[in-house]
Amino acid sequence: MRYSTWFPILFWVALLYLGMGLPVQSDGAQKETSGLGSGPMVINSDRLEADDQAQTITFSGNVKANREDFTIDCEKMVVYLKKSAKTTEKEEASRRIDRIVATGEVKIVRGLGGTATARQAVYHQEEETLVLTGDPVVKQENDFVTGDRITLYLKEDRSVVEGSLDKRVKAVIFPKEGEKE
Repeated sequence: MRYSTWFPILFWVALLYLGMGLPVQSDGAQKETSGLGSGPMVINSDRLEADDQAQTITFSGNVKANREDFTIDCEKMVVYLKKSAKTTEKEEASRRIDRIVATGEVKIVRGLGGTATARQAVYHQEEETLVLTGDPVVKQENDFVTGDRITLYLKEDRSVVEGSLDKRVKAVIFPKEGEKE
């Protein structure tokens, strides 16, 4: 199987998460972080808990995060913030996202087509990686790939699908119209 044939299936998930340096809204104040995504991220949930001491924002219960180009559904989403080195009042407003952890029936749907599902998705802002675990599946049209763990290295435009003793990597790729073998 050619690498270039199945890579686009995983790469769309990488593009989707480039925007996860998203604006975080809390108490009506918007805090911008460095992200390449466009448009606001709107997160709905049954409950929101902001913990300034722990530097976390937790959305729980029927979480649905929407942006014009994708949606994320899960049971719980925790945004871990990282303070800048200086702690002046002005810089306090410029806290950055360290990582985002989505758990419980995670489903990511891309507006242009394709889905990713897992029990957990962890996005690391600084490393620009996305790790899907818990029966992860990335699907576009009829093509899909699954394994024990799917890691997307966004800076490097590469991905790794790992198997385990119990679950080997599986990719199913259907020929496209007009594609020669």
